[in-house]
Amino acid sequence: MLSRKNKILAMKVISLFSVVRGYNIPIIVLAQYLSAIFILAPDKRALDILLDFNLFLIVFASAITIASGYIINNFYDSQKDLINRPNKSMLDRLVSQKTKLSVYFTLNFMAVLMALIVSWRAFLFFSVYIFLIWFYSHKIKKYPIIGNLTAALLAVIPFFAILLYFYNKISFEEIEDHMSHFAVISAHAMFLFLLLLIREMIKDLENLKGDLANNYKTIPILYNETTSKQIITILTFLTIFPVYILINIYDVGFMDIYFYICFVVMLFFLLYLWKSNSKEQYLLLHNVLKFLIVSGVFCIVLINPSVLWHGKSLLLRS
Repeated sequence: MLSRKNKILAMKVISLFSVVRGYNIPIIVLAQYLSAIFILAPDKRALDILLDFNLFLIVFASAITIASGYIINNFYDSQKDLINRPNKSMLDRLVSQKTKLSVYFTLNFMAVLMALIVSWRAFLFFSVYIFLIWFYSHKIKKYPIIGNLTAALLAVIPFFAILLYFYNKISFEEIEDHMSHFAVISAHAMFLFLLLLIREMIKDLENLKGDLANNYKTIPILYNETTSKQIITILTFLTIFPVYILINIYDVGFMDIYFYICFVVMLFFLLYLWKSNSKEQYLLLHNVLKFLIVSGVFCIVLINPSVLWHGKSLLLRS
């Protein structure tokens, strides 16, 4: 049996895990490594990529920067979350605001230090990224459209960190030979950006009461829910363009199956969206988008599906 002191400590650890959304961090790390192996450096041995210490520092810096971003976002949203997420909010409050800020600054210091070990460019990249996350949480997220756009953009930026890392290692003359890799990851990033943007707008519908009480100027508050649904519908159809590029111009292997399934799911998503008018219904739509985003990470392996039955040969391929 745990003592009372150990129980309190365990609850605080769980609380901090909830604040930083620790369940998201492994997905982000996996997404970056899979993007590196299957998209950015398909000609390199997977084992060489996995053992690249500087790439590990970039991925780890991205993970803890995002974790610190969740902390500062939670810090500024504490009052709003009492209304929108009362159960999660009570768990999060087991850790004091002072402790959250201490962890926030510690994680950011670690991130920029690891980036500095890699290069001054990486240091500058993460310094700007950390500032943007803070500025978004402190100011931008309260405003319509620009708040949604910034949130989606900040979620996609870590993938450009590894893109810049690989491009920094090639000569100027070789850049043209790697433009297809840039185009592929840009199209993937655009598709992900649109899904994240749609998710942010669904969250505005889901969190309407808390946003209204805390003077957040979101689209459903300034205009109405119908306007939000119209914009979400347009954004959903815009996902066709990056998917067309990936399927018809570049070779994404069997990952096109994932994109076709996404289209079917998104059609039902839109039908349900226009029938939705409650927090519970919007939460379901939010979870559908989460599922598509997470499953998209795992489906990157479908670009070269031999990993599913020849994992060893993939790691050792030359």
